[in-house]
Amino acid sequence: MKGADSERTAAGFRERTPVPEARRILRDAVDTAGNGERDEKTPPVGTERIDIERADGRVLAAALEAARDVPHYERAAMDGYAVVAKDTFGASERSPAVLDIADGVGADATVRPGTAARVHTGSALPDGADAVVLIERVTERESVGNLEVETALAEGENVAPVGEDIEAGQHLYDAGHQLRPSDLGLVRSAGYAQVDVAEEPSVGVIPTGEELVAGDPDPGEVVETNGLTVSRLVERWGGRATYRDVVTDDPDSLRVAIQRDLTNDVVVTTGGSSVGERDLLPEVIDDLGEVLVHGVGLKPGHPVCLGIVEETPVLALPGYPVACIVNAVQFLRPTLRWLEGTTPDPHPTTRAVLDRKIPSEPATRTFARVRLERRDEADLEATDQPDEPAYRAIPTRASGSGVLSSVALADGWVVVDDAREGIPAGETVAVEDWEPNR
Repeated sequence: MKGADSERTAAGFRERTPVPEARRILRDAVDTAGNGERDEKTPPVGTERIDIERADGRVLAAALEAARDVPHYERAAMDGYAVVAKDTFGASERSPAVLDIADGVGADATVRPGTAARVHTGSALPDGADAVVLIERVTERESVGNLEVETALAEGENVAPVGEDIEAGQHLYDAGHQLRPSDLGLVRSAGYAQVDVAEEPSVGVIPTGEELVAGDPDPGEVVETNGLTVSRLVERWGGRATYRDVVTDDPDSLRVAIQRDLTNDVVVTTGGSSVGERDLLPEVIDDLGEVLVHGVGLKPGHPVCLGIVEETPVLALPGYPVACIVNAVQFLRPTLRWLEGTTPDPHPTTRAVLDRKIPSEPATRTFARVRLERRDEADLEATDQPDEPAYRAIPTRASGSGVLSSVALADGWVVVDDAREGIPAGETVAVEDWEPNR
């Protein structure tokens, strides 16, 4: 084992896989896992049927079509009186049409030529009526039981027809659509009390490292934070996390811990993913299954290891906190979406003027943490540019993968693409907010 450790340490990362290629390799592994046991259209995690009240944020497992018309009846679009449109032809303020008031309101009334029935917005149009005159365009004469209509109406005026909002059979959403609160109202009105959604991906989160402790640290000990952070990110991203106790740097212990969590849809480890003597996880993963990628062209966090064990993705994230977070965002978040049968949405961004230069290495995607500061109005006016960014991006760090505060106290990060060698001060950049839900 000692010889193998020395060989691995000396070799280092001679080649680093570009981020897009690493993602493609990982996605191929996720998409092909379990194909022999499920239909191609079924999300890898499986499906479940849930009440619409619990479906906010969930991903549809199948396309959805309206089960009924909305509205399913002709309804009054305004408060007023339901009438026969022909009875109002030629009506005006000077020469109003005089109609008798029918008994009943809305659907309880029947309108015949020469009569009108009171209706409220949303109420069913009475039998015989084909238009609604607004309440402010009539004069009610209760003493004689009739009213004067002061405007002419066309057939269908101020009436919402059947299916005006949605027609039965109309396509609503594709499989893979993440449901929003507004969607839930539409789906319920279209005839659904329950929907089929992808199950929430389950993730076993295993922090590793003999130096990690849960309580107050002694010299040489480090408080465990990576597992906590990753498990909470999993929950925020729509998964279910099992946050395990720390596992020491021992091959047998690591092997048992990974095998135990293969009942989950994903296994994530933190720490022990590089090429040092105590970085044992790549060898353990390769022994249990297959290492797909080890070493990626990103900074911070290139010593990530992506593997597959018994058709379960295993992501060994670096132990430095910032490197761990960067890799979780780049690889774990999309894995959860792929398992649900969809793809991750781009992170929201804020346009800002870069305050000072961000350096980066060639062929390395760099994630530079920044804080945002609103620019002075005088500064904005001096540029005389209508689309000038309202914020200034001030780099906190482009390196220092162990400095957790550089992320926790930042407003986002600027991604320097692999093809660039830094970004000069004064350039407009997109500051990526990597921490919102999903």
